[in-house]
Amino acid sequence: MKILVTGGAGFIGSQVADAFIADGHDVYIIDNLSTGNEKNINPKANFLKYDIGSPELLKIFEKEKFDAVNHHAAQIDVRKSVSDPIYDANINILGTINLLQSCIKTGVKKFMFASTGGAIYGEQEYFPADENHPTKPVSPYGITKLTVEKYLFFYKNEYGLNYTILRYANVYGPRQNPLGEAGVVSIFVNRLLKNENPVINGHGKQTRDYVFVEDVVKANALNLDDNSSDIYNVGTGIETSVNEIFSKLNEISSGIAEEKHGPAAKGEQLRSVITSDKLYEKFGWKPSVKIDEGLKITYDYFKSEK
Repeated sequence: MKILVTGGAGFIGSQVADAFIADGHDVYIIDNLSTGNEKNINPKANFLKYDIGSPELLKIFEKEKFDAVNHHAAQIDVRKSVSDPIYDANINILGTINLLQSCIKTGVKKFMFASTGGAIYGEQEYFPADENHPTKPVSPYGITKLTVEKYLFFYKNEYGLNYTILRYANVYGPRQNPLGEAGVVSIFVNRLLKNENPVINGHGKQTRDYVFVEDVVKANALNLDDNSSDIYNVGTGIETSVNEIFSKLNEISSGIAEEKHGPAAKGEQLRSVITSDKLYEKFGWKPSVKIDEGLKITYDYFKSEK
């Protein structure tokens, strides 16, 4: 199968591309390298340095005739979406529509979309959230992800484009960018390796569902051939606080960092956790890497990179 992976130089997209290549697929990667890293690109992939909003995109689709698109390119920083919602919408909504238009004009059979299982539900009404939980995003980032989901329903209904929506929990692991505002695990690891004290936003009791990138990659691989056009949560169903993340990483490293707290992040959700029962029932998927193991793997990766 000929597959286009957008954002294929990024944290998750590059590892999804690796898995598709390992399974014998012909993989193309589109990435503008604004946040992705060229060293993440599999040498067996065909790399095209383009923006997903580029008017040249259709010409690429017409030439290559992709069978499937796996869409990971996005503006992922929730805080940046709040400060600059126009920029966020231009990438996450208009860029995706540009992709979808290219898909329907060239006969793409399947569109896989990396959505969010945290920001899309907003402040949860019950825990853990399943796919039927009300979607009440409180950030422009969450709103753009929900908007794309609605567009996918339209493109399926109007043009017959099959889709899979994967609503990720908080993904962490090797290759995550430690220099941005998204990804508390990589940010903390980076600072600990520099013998700097991580700063916890607010009281640190806010919880997230941390899912290891390897398990997220498996969910993508399992869904490649599914044509049911459905939505699946990808998470562990387990809440872990930021304070716990700090404590575990501090123990993995020198163990001498102090627990320091800074101002609370404006508009940050207090609790977020999702259930992946639907994905398990359909594909037998369940998370295989527990948080302690995943944090150790992540720490060792960044240590070796340093």
